[in-house]
Amino acid sequence: MKKPTLIDVGKESGVSAITVSRALRDPDRVSKALRDRVFAAVEKLGYVPDAAASTLASKRSSVIGVLVPSFSNYVFSDVLAGASSVIEGTKYSVQIGNTGYSALTEEAMIPRFLTLKPAGIIIAGVDQTEKSRQMLTAADCPIVQVMDTSENPIDVIVGFSNFRAASEAVAHMIAQGFRRIAFVGTRMDPRTQQRMAGYRHIMEQHGLFDEALLITTPQKSSVEIGRHLLGSLLEVVPDCDGVFCNNDDVAVGIALECHRRNIRIPQDMGICGFNDLGTTSQMQPAITSVNTPRAEIGARAAQYILDRNAGAPTPENRNIDLGFDLKIRASTLRKG
Repeated sequence: MKKPTLIDVGKESGVSAITVSRALRDPDRVSKALRDRVFAAVEKLGYVPDAAASTLASKRSSVIGVLVPSFSNYVFSDVLAGASSVIEGTKYSVQIGNTGYSALTEEAMIPRFLTLKPAGIIIAGVDQTEKSRQMLTAADCPIVQVMDTSENPIDVIVGFSNFRAASEAVAHMIAQGFRRIAFVGTRMDPRTQQRMAGYRHIMEQHGLFDEALLITTPQKSSVEIGRHLLGSLLEVVPDCDGVFCNNDDVAVGIALECHRRNIRIPQDMGICGFNDLGTTSQMQPAITSVNTPRAEIGARAAQYILDRNAGAPTPENRNIDLGFDLKIRASTLRKG
């Protein structure tokens, strides 16, 4: 059976092949009535556009590349959901790459994405290698770094300050009377390291910092790891009275281990998580956590790419800080 062509679709819908191509490539440039006729003809004939030919005929394809460090991390799932909410219903599609928290893997993946002549690339963080930055800077498409802030973004960055978020959370715990506050961190990726730096900054400001209070592991986060790390912490610092965790999984694990050991929360141990993914608010007592605007970050990143492809200029403010919200709950409230 002969594969249908643009000419066939044009005959079916009563327009020229050029008009069909325009309607498929940029639907907003034609009327709704014409667009509906063309799409109906496409569906009836089973026409499949040649993506490669379409890309060669234009400067960019309709693919938006998204490079994230993990598919299983709910943080990046929310970022992807936010981006998808903006892209859905447009001519654009998303192609996702998992870098596995490796800057070198990310560096190897970038050329493959660039060969697609993407409409734009969304990439996590600011910890790209120098070679990656060079490739992305030279790329002929919008680049959006996400989940961080930077005074020197490659193009535009949308996120929040992990340093300030951690600083505010720990300052709240100190104000509530906690003094031997530990930092408990997993994986130790660059965003976690910034949170640790914010923790350390505030602890040093109050004369409370102690190296023994830093409990970290390169293992990925989980509730089980949180339970294990509390045990390690109490062996080294038995007088510890609070923990600031790099994410909610760890915070929940620590809370469960406190219950097992009959350690009262918050009387004996204050607990603060990070990202506020939902589990912390359901614990008993509810756990304080830093709420981060993950879906909004993804949506703003995708919208920027769509706007740039529609001809909008690069904004004057290229560091878009959406902030964070410290959700204070019972796990850190000693003073009401």
